[in-house]
Amino acid sequence: MLHKSRFFTRQNSVAMAIGLAFAVVASSQVAAHDHGGMPRSSAPDNARVYFIQPSDGQVLTSGTVKVVFGLEGMGVAPAGTDLANTGHHHLLIDLDQLPDMNAPLPASDQVIHFGKAQTETQLTLAPGVHRLQLLLGNYSHVPHNPPVLSEVIEIEVIAE
Repeated sequence: MLHKSRFFTRQNSVAMAIGLAFAVVASSQVAAHDHGGMPRSSAPDNARVYFIQPSDGQVLTSGTVKVVFGLEGMGVAPAGTDLANTGHHHLLIDLDQLPDMNAPLPASDQVIHFGKAQTETQLTLAPGVHRLQLLLGNYSHVPHNPPVLSEVIEIEVIAE
């Protein structure tokens, strides 16, 4: 019995040493990214996201606004799909400052995710002036490096 006990102890020691070595290698890989544990995907220099509709300065008489997204130099893919040169849209509405570009974009009424690779939406906006901007996120909602960010457009919704 003593012989078996030593065998299992040695076997367990080897397994623990292998596990420890794996943990050290894995933690160094995460540290290499150093973006809160979330890697940023690279974007081509010519990538561009923009609004097809509405146009900057447009005045609307209805609070329902059709927004159509444009993208050049990259492709659209659903969230969770890790393919080079792809991402999905995020619509930023009336933000005072941009979100952290090194972390997943937070979902809120001001940061709307289109993780199913949608390229348009209908918004209901209150009367007033609104600032809209598009930001492409990678498979894990983290902006690319460099960020693929549209110009800010302003639209005005007036009451009928």
